[in-house]
Amino acid sequence: MQSIYREKLKLLLVCFSSLVTAKSPPGPRSKRPCCVDVTDIDMSPEVVGETYREQAARGRCVKAIIFNTEYGQLCADPKAQWVKDRKSC
Repeated sequence: MQSIYREKLKLLLVCFSSLVTAKSPPGPRSKRPCCVDVTDIDMSPEVVGETYREQAARGRCVKAIIFNTEYGQLCADPKAQWVKDRKSC
C-alpha cells in the first residue's frame, strides 16, 4: 500500500514540476527557469540534499523556495510550514 502511495506521490511531483517551471523569455540575462506557481503540499520526503534556492517574485515568476528532487526541481511556497522546517535544518 505504501509503495502505491509513493508512486502516486512521485507522479504528482513530476507532473507538478513540469507545470510550475517555465523558461524565461530568451535574452542575455535569462539563464534559469523560474517558478510560476508553488505547492504547499508537504513534499519533504522527495527533497534530496540540503541545499535550496530562493526565488524573488519578478515578472511572471512568483516568490518560491526551489528544492532539488530526484525528478527535477520543486517550487515550494515559502510560507508553508514544511518549507520553513526544511530550511531551518
